[in-house]
Amino acid sequence: MTTTEFQVTGMTCGHCEMSVREEVAKIAGVDSIDVSAQTGRLVVSSASAVDSEAVIAAVDEAGYRAVAA
Repeated sequence: MTTTEFQVTGMTCGHCEMSVREEVAKIAGVDSIDVSAQTGRLVVSSASAVDSEAVIAAVDEAGYRAVAA
């Protein structure tokens, strides 16, 4: 199991977290997603490494900005 952490800006509430979670969940191989609007932290867990650019693009699609932490 590998985990990749990102810093997300622009999230302010639970709905924001849900939007990010829904978009990141569409990425093949993602097993679990932990996202917090309070800390801006996004942790993606998967059996094998997930493409960071795909995660950043998914967060962008949800309307927020992410960078690898």
